[in-house]
Amino acid sequence: MKKKGLTAVAVSVLSLSTILPGTVNAESTETHSDHAQTDHDKRPPHPVFTWGHPGPSSAVVHEGSIRGAGMMSQPLEQMDRAIQNAIEDKVMPGAVVLIARKGTIAKQEAYGYAARYRDGTFAKMDEPVKMQKNTLFDIASISKLFTTTAAMILYEQGQFELDDPVAKYIPAFAQNGKSEVTIRQIMTHTSGFKPWIPLYTMGDSRKERMQMVFSEPLQNEPGTNYTYSDLNMITLGALVERLSGQRLDAFVQDHITKPLGMKNTMYNPPASLKHRIAATEYQPQTNRGLVWGQVHDENAWSLDGVAGHAGVFSTAKDLAIFAHMMLQGGQYKGTRILKPETVDLLAKNQIPQFSGDDHGLGWELNQGWYMDALSGKHTMGHTGFTGTSIVVSPKNDTIAILLTNRVHPTRDTVSTNGIRRQVARLTADAIPVAIPGKGKERAWFSGYGSDSVKTLTAKVNIEQQATLSFETWYRTEDSYDYGVIEGSEDGKRWTTLGERVTGNSGDWLTKKVQLPANTKLIRFRYETDHSVNGRGWYVHHLKLSHADGTISEPKLKSDSWTLRNY
Repeated sequence: MKKKGLTAVAVSVLSLSTILPGTVNAESTETHSDHAQTDHDKRPPHPVFTWGHPGPSSAVVHEGSIRGAGMMSQPLEQMDRAIQNAIEDKVMPGAVVLIARKGTIAKQEAYGYAARYRDGTFAKMDEPVKMQKNTLFDIASISKLFTTTAAMILYEQGQFELDDPVAKYIPAFAQNGKSEVTIRQIMTHTSGFKPWIPLYTMGDSRKERMQMVFSEPLQNEPGTNYTYSDLNMITLGALVERLSGQRLDAFVQDHITKPLGMKNTMYNPPASLKHRIAATEYQPQTNRGLVWGQVHDENAWSLDGVAGHAGVFSTAKDLAIFAHMMLQGGQYKGTRILKPETVDLLAKNQIPQFSGDDHGLGWELNQGWYMDALSGKHTMGHTGFTGTSIVVSPKNDTIAILLTNRVHPTRDTVSTNGIRRQVARLTADAIPVAIPGKGKERAWFSGYGSDSVKTLTAKVNIEQQATLSFETWYRTEDSYDYGVIEGSEDGKRWTTLGERVTGNSGDWLTKKVQLPANTKLIRFRYETDHSVNGRGWYVHHLKLSHADGTISEPKLKSDSWTLRNY
């Protein structure tokens, strides 16, 4: 499977292929290529903490400057318009975004409304509630990360091994062919469970419904398929309760949220906090009316609001603390929640046999459909059905959190995947790429796009074979977005020169291609498929080595690539 979630209705989004503020239009760059700094500003053109080199990290999440976070302001400013566009397109009524790097919050903003509608007809409230930075959200399936963390605390205590059968600790789970299903398999969604059952229509109590999950038969043989299933995490939550002797909410509070100081993270928030909670769906099917202050997920609701797959309410700041704990190897502000080696287990792809469904223990890995340009084999994250998402990049010590109430007042709305990708992409774009040179250099940058073709062209007029050399840096969606270098004698027929560029260059590379005799034009062509982007393609320091030993520098022009210093 190539990209989960990409079949949903597309969002009308802000084009990211346009020139970013602060970059230079390609047509105007030929005569201003030195880009000298003004005398009154001797600072480097971008922060010193560039892509892949975040520098020292704070022990705590704290407010600070964009530059102090090692980021650029223009892409983060663009995020405002992108989110507002999504609100105007009724993707969601409101949102909170938090972007942090090295523990420094570079951006935290609230948009739109936390509660706006009375029912599923979009009838507006007389007194709608504005979204605030400290609004609590039902984070839906992001709750699974708390369940997995809770389980791994017990793992560290020696209470189980990952490849132990679940039935060793919950004997009732052995029913209907599940006796060999392991704890690792339920953490990685390879147990064989079907995705979901309407548990809320079954049984009369939390205890009865748990037993129904334990007795549920498998859809596939254990270990043979990846199928994302809430039943896995309901089971894992039950395992935490069985081994700890505490209900899941009490264990999470005692061992995770309270030690971390996450005062705004809880199951079943009290009625006194309703004014700070984002409303979710109008649910006639459960006879609850507008769900506001209770868990949205029907099955979690039927399990008294405490379940392994859903039920947690939290704020953007609290989730940033939780994510920063992971980036800090399991500790925060001197308080250790997990050992570094346990964090490594959580963040390691446990199921390489299921390509494209990379999964740690609880955490999803390298999922471009919402991580976009922050994607990488070590990038962790999760989404929630209510419209929430979190992306954590260890490579860049960066956290991107987008919390929305997209199911308010109905789940039958436009997919949030488009705005999720935009937030991740603009976060990635705000992390500068170090351009080789003395601090005043600019490189040609491909930008981003969806189903786009972008070309960067130069006239060369070569009579004899010559060698083109250039420096390049790229991070593209491997095998789907790619770049090629081409030559032409007439501008109509083009020949590919050298291998195409795709995937990850790592650092800057020097590449050389041979230009045939009579080449009149060369071009760099960047093609993107639908939706997902990497951090892009950079080209720098072009030189032509001619047959007579002379060297020249082609003058490039483009109406789609840009020159930029980050």
